[in-house]
Amino acid sequence: MPGRPWEVAAHMGAMSLEAAIQRAGSPVELLRQSTARPHAFPVAPEFTNWRTEQNAWRTSCVLFDQSHHMTDLFLSGPDALRLLSQFGVNSFGNFGPGRAKQYVAVNADGRFIGDAILFHLEDDQFDVVGHPTVANWLQYNAETGNWNVTVERDDNSVDRPSGRPPKLYRYELQGPTAGPIMAKLTGGPLPDVKFFHMTDFLVAGHRVRALRHGMAGQPGFELFGPWAEGDEVLQAILTAGAEFGLQRAGAKAYSTSNLESGWIPTAVPAIFGAEMRGYREWLGEGALGSLGGSMDSGDIADYYVTPYDIGYGRTVKFDHDFLGREALEGVANAREHRNKVTLVWNPDDLALAVRSLCEPGTPAKFIEMPKARYAFFQVDKVLRNGTTAGLSLDLGYLANEHAFVSLATVDAAASEPGTAVTVLWGERPNSAKPAVERHRQVGIRATVAPAPYVREVRDSYRSR
Repeated sequence: MPGRPWEVAAHMGAMSLEAAIQRAGSPVELLRQSTARPHAFPVAPEFTNWRTEQNAWRTSCVLFDQSHHMTDLFLSGPDALRLLSQFGVNSFGNFGPGRAKQYVAVNADGRFIGDAILFHLEDDQFDVVGHPTVANWLQYNAETGNWNVTVERDDNSVDRPSGRPPKLYRYELQGPTAGPIMAKLTGGPLPDVKFFHMTDFLVAGHRVRALRHGMAGQPGFELFGPWAEGDEVLQAILTAGAEFGLQRAGAKAYSTSNLESGWIPTAVPAIFGAEMRGYREWLGEGALGSLGGSMDSGDIADYYVTPYDIGYGRTVKFDHDFLGREALEGVANAREHRNKVTLVWNPDDLALAVRSLCEPGTPAKFIEMPKARYAFFQVDKVLRNGTTAGLSLDLGYLANEHAFVSLATVDAAASEPGTAVTVLWGERPNSAKPAVERHRQVGIRATVAPAPYVREVRDSYRSR
């Protein structure tokens, strides 16, 4: 079976995640000292510059190449939908072929494991696309449970065996001129495709599947098909888009698009309880990634969130049995959870942190532009009146808003727009991660704002 790098490694004597935790002493210590990269976007960093490329999804159209940085888990067979339903909080009523959804998985306690985009390709055929977290969990359950399901995996281009290309190309068009570009590309007019529904187009003589999508609040399409046809499709897109201001966007701009749309890309998965030991023994040592930020609890459970904490409350549907249902019913009924917000960092405090790099003494932690996350799981404390009020989980600069922001989950009492909070930036003590230099912690004032931050994005999402 393709794409099982941790299992192949296990046969060569590599360590399981559970064994690595025992060696390190705790999950927190293992993840905090991990040398894993913060994130992987193995495409060009920039085609022009990331500021211009961010602006293009507001003013014209950007083309993202998403062929390389995500994992595809293909599930097929009579039990595929039942498996997905058993481990997903989503409703699967009317989820027929030609549709997609943001799939969310939790553990038995209702704590978040991960999310991914789920494509229903054909009858009993599905593709789970995203970070490996959900793919790992579903693959484990498919292989260890009594399911009539076939699993095929295609890892991202960093983890895939050298020399083997992706199974699929995947191109994303986003922005005000995405519609006209698609109409010219396909000979238009475009069919009326609902959000997260799919249709087929003929492009450069090839059948192209298209998901009606949207990132950063702009209209768009995600196009995919067999890898061997990708170059011809790409050239056709570039030719059609030339008169409409199409701008190729690289990894730097792409990595910040979630900050406008309000999607939190990573949260520490709730997989460290005693009941999930078998799963950790199945996973390889490096299956998760690194943990960074000012959150310093030694208890990994303090890093967990629920779907309600990070904006997936509307995704949870109690119309089917699923792992974690009873626990989430308790959360929903109590309505006691944190809320997802945007934190707008104070420009004076931000400037002081950057200025410290040019002053004597130990500086603040370096702040990368445009994406400042330096670990795969970035977890910084959010303080209100000196007390922890939440967690900041991703951060970066939005050129369109002239603002440095982070996406956070905070206590209900601190979630009102305009509330003043402080983000504690930097680690104490400094960890051994390659991206961490000697630095000191600093507090950076921030103001609570809605998530998504951009009004057009919020209005667009509400209409769906």
